[in-house]
Amino acid sequence: MSTYAPFAKPLYVMLKPVGAVCNLACDYCYYLEKSKLYQNNPKHVMSEELLEKFIEEYINSQTMPQVMFTWHGGETLMRPLSFYKKAMELQKKHAGGRTIDNCIQTNGTMLTDEWCEFFRENNWLVGVSIDGPQEFHDEYRKNKQGKPSFVKVMQGIKLLKKHGVEWNGMAVVNDYNADYPLDFYNFFKEIGCHYIQFAPIVERVFGHQDGRHLASLADQEEVAKLADFSVSPEQWGDFLCAIFDEWVKKDVGTYYIQLFDSTLANWVGEQPGVCSMAKTCGHAGVMEFNGDVYSCDHFVFPEYKLGNIYQKTLVEMMYSEKQQAFGQMKQQSLPTQCRECEWLFACNGECPKNRFARTASGEPGLNYLCKGYHRFFAHVAPYMDFMKNELMNQRPPANVMNFVKSKL
Repeated sequence: MSTYAPFAKPLYVMLKPVGAVCNLACDYCYYLEKSKLYQNNPKHVMSEELLEKFIEEYINSQTMPQVMFTWHGGETLMRPLSFYKKAMELQKKHAGGRTIDNCIQTNGTMLTDEWCEFFRENNWLVGVSIDGPQEFHDEYRKNKQGKPSFVKVMQGIKLLKKHGVEWNGMAVVNDYNADYPLDFYNFFKEIGCHYIQFAPIVERVFGHQDGRHLASLADQEEVAKLADFSVSPEQWGDFLCAIFDEWVKKDVGTYYIQLFDSTLANWVGEQPGVCSMAKTCGHAGVMEFNGDVYSCDHFVFPEYKLGNIYQKTLVEMMYSEKQQAFGQMKQQSLPTQCRECEWLFACNGECPKNRFARTASGEPGLNYLCKGYHRFFAHVAPYMDFMKNELMNQRPPANVMNFVKSKL
């Protein structure tokens, strides 16, 4: 054990209790095809034995008194409620005095009164994937029969609210909905969603022998083509600026947008709440239904597999040389253009999975969304400077709204 200590960060591994299995078939899903990595294993269901092994080891690997379990899919509710009740029994059994928290990501279509009651009673945080108003959401988020899913998701959200469950929205920004930022943002306010994550979708297509068609960073950039649903850098920049202008006028401190919060954290010199904006990555691994552990949820490719929990401990895998190198690669592979950029401190090159573009001088490794982020940071700089100053003087950053009014 001593070779791995002291740990700089809490060890964090997301759990995939049904692997990539899902009741929907969203056009842009990056995870659905991961089932092809496990074609010899038809069930794709985590056994109770593995569940207990993970829970005990995960809790005992922590250096902090709080432990966060994150349940991710596929669609997490494809496992019955009894599975999660069992998980909570095992968490209590192995807690050893630590505080245990749970959060779960779902597409919302399978939520019932019973599920919601369980989440409320046990203080689970529920993340719901929803891509804005019906027209935007149904464009790509369909079920296996090609039928739209918006109505069912909204029924699920209604149930969460009825039972007083804490929930947040996770929205994918794509080539279609990115052109309507204010319709998009106002929708989330209308449904009472106070915590919102915007995730830009960027994928490249590259055929693999096992039938997978999405490219990893290791696949040649010349051959991999950008998927049609990907948001463009210009769209992404305009989208963020339009929503920020609305938010900074009247919603600071009432609505929390993860990307804006993380930007402010970087401005102040603190750890951002989202890994894509941090200086290094590799702190958040993912474990599949059979115990395979990968470097990151967006890097579930054979070349980024760290091992299996039956052969290696979580500590060995997450603090391995391979994973350390993966985490450092984010900083070390930055092209000169990024290293010399005035906004490097705010962006840190964003997620490595999007670094397949080339700089003006032809150097590889530029983030595809660079232009959009550059526009956003330049646009928000005066407001970020103001909020930073307020925080430094122990005043609420929400004072920025008065600052905006004074400029009008």
